[in-house]
Amino acid sequence: MMHKGLVSGSFDPITVGHVEMIERAAKLCDRLDVGVFVNADKSSMFTMEQRVEMIKAAVSHIPNVGIVQCDGHLPRFVLENGYDVMFRGLRNASDFGYEIGLAQIYAKFYNGKAETVYLMTDPNLSYISSSVVRVNFELGADIRDWVPAPVYELMKKYRNI
Repeated sequence: MMHKGLVSGSFDPITVGHVEMIERAAKLCDRLDVGVFVNADKSSMFTMEQRVEMIKAAVSHIPNVGIVQCDGHLPRFVLENGYDVMFRGLRNASDFGYEIGLAQIYAKFYNGKAETVYLMTDPNLSYISSSVVRVNFELGADIRDWVPAPVYELMKKYRNI
């Protein structure tokens, strides 16, 4: 069994697809942290504190999962915090094309001290992304099947809906 793993992302917001992947990754580790990162390429709907609160609500049922806030260089964060493995999710071929390049870059920095492991998304959830959730939520669509119930309630609270 792997000792300590990390699932990283911006989680803006966390979706049922994220939670499903976190549940599976948690079974492969003694300890799994959800790393909430600032993504400079994305404009966030929710603050870091709001995203952390939503993640806590979504993963509270998984006993070996914690939440960490991070920014900066992901491979450095992985090494400085003693993670053996970094889990990433793949929904489709487009994700694979992007992620394989990242894995190759990360491997250079990890220098054998950590691994990137990819988990395929449940096919029933592969169309869900945080960006799809945000757009549809802003347009008033029913997104309750795409985010955990407590996350939906927090989203409404944060956006005064």
